[in-house]
Amino acid sequence: MSVYTRPLARLIEHLQKLPGIGPKSAQRLALHLIQRPEKEIAAFAEALLAAKQQVGHCQRCFHLSSEDLCNICRDPKRDTQTICVVADPRDVIALEKTREYKGLYHVLGGLISPMDGIGPEQLTVQALVRRVAQEKTQEVIIAISPSVEGETTTLYVGQLIKPFTRVTRIAFGLPMGGDLEYADEVTLARALEGRRDLT
Repeated sequence: MSVYTRPLARLIEHLQKLPGIGPKSAQRLALHLIQRPEKEIAAFAEALLAAKQQVGHCQRCFHLSSEDLCNICRDPKRDTQTICVVADPRDVIALEKTREYKGLYHVLGGLISPMDGIGPEQLTVQALVRRVAQEKTQEVIIAISPSVEGETTTLYVGQLIKPFTRVTRIAFGLPMGGDLEYADEVTLARALEGRRDLT
């Protein structure tokens, strides 16, 4: 027999599906939420639905956006000659926090992982190649976490882009298997500064 009433148990169950939320955190969040005023919970639910319905991908770089072009692609102060290639929108957010990188981005939407059935055709690789060729990009910086899948993706993307422009990759102060998302701003800033040509 559950100690929770069914609606509360369902809420805890759903909260546990969020990344980084275990049973105790889910319980704590659920108990906090049911103690908030109904008006506040309605606003929270509305914001959640609106984000799900309105946030899509930028047509140029595939970062998250509620418009055709994201804020970064629309910013006239950005260096349009440099593109930083990342796996995931969370990596864009992590790199932006460093305030070091002033160019544009391209989000692949994942990593090549044959074990998971993810090949280059499931990613935005071809869109990147077209973009680099059309926009006369001067440098493509590959900023992908060092893992087996990350290395495979880096080498694959690098070989496709090399005929069009200079390809570099960021230096890493991260261990193999580390994620950009969890690196601190100083480590990421130094990694950007220490980038090198992809061989």
